[in-house]
Parts: sequence; structure tokens; C-alpha cells
Amino acid sequence: MSAFLRSLARPASGVRAFSTTAQRGVARITIIGNLGGTPELRASSTGREYIRYAVASSSGPVSNRTTSWFNVRAFVPEGPQRDFFLNLPKGSLVVVDGDVTVNNVVDEAGNSRQVVSVVQQKLEVVRRPNPNRGQGEEEQAQSE
Repeated sequence: MSAFLRSLARPASGVRAFSTTAQRGVARITIIGNLGGTPELRASSTGREYIRYAVASSSGPVSNRTTSWFNVRAFVPEGPQRDFFLNLPKGSLVVVDGDVTVNNVVDEAGNSRQVVSVVQQKLEVVRRPNPNRGQGEEEQAQSE
């Protein structure tokens, strides 16, 4: 093979052959799951406000199901979008795209552990819980 052909087969230094986007310093994650509670507004140590919520994602057969919990932060400016997020009910099925980092921390007891942090970039609500679901089932059972 000539030197010219070898240079074409080999990617240039610093170029990722599998992607046309620039390399990023964080990993991306997509979580599909249910809200573990109503999102709440918090303030960071610097005073910046953010929305904090937990998403539960289950996998595996019903007899051996495992659930993973993810704590997510969303930096949403004041306005209708923030109000929408804060009013999502517990149990809503959501798809969260975000940046994920893993940090080593030492807890109060002196134990070292890893903490996964997710910063939301995009949230899509797939389904909200039906508040009348339990009521309709009771009425149907009583009529039988």
C-alpha cells in the first residue's frame, strides 16, 4: 500500500473517526423512568436557583426487577417552563437527556463513595399519572 493510501486510511491526529462533533469533557445519558416525587426549587451555595428531582428507572423481569435512582438538576430560568417543571406530579413518565459526571466523595462517616450527578439538558414528558385511575377501578368493583 502506498504512503498516500495509508494516510487516507488513518484518521488525522485529534480527529474522532466515529463522530463529526467536537469531543466533550462530559458523558451524556438518557434516562427513561418515573418521577420519584414532585420537582422542587433549590438554591446552590452561590445562590443560583435550580430544580432538583429524582427519576426511577426499572429493568428486568417482574419477578427480579431492579430499580436505579438518578438525582437530576435542571437550570431553568424563571417563567412558564420553570412553572411547568415544578408542577409535574410524582409518577410522571419522563425521558431525560443530560450530562453525567461521577465524583468521589467522602460522607459524614468517613466512607469514600462515588456519586453520579446528572444535569438535565432536555426533558420530555411521555405520560402523566391519571388521578382518576384508582377511583374508576373502585366504582367498577362496586358495580360488579
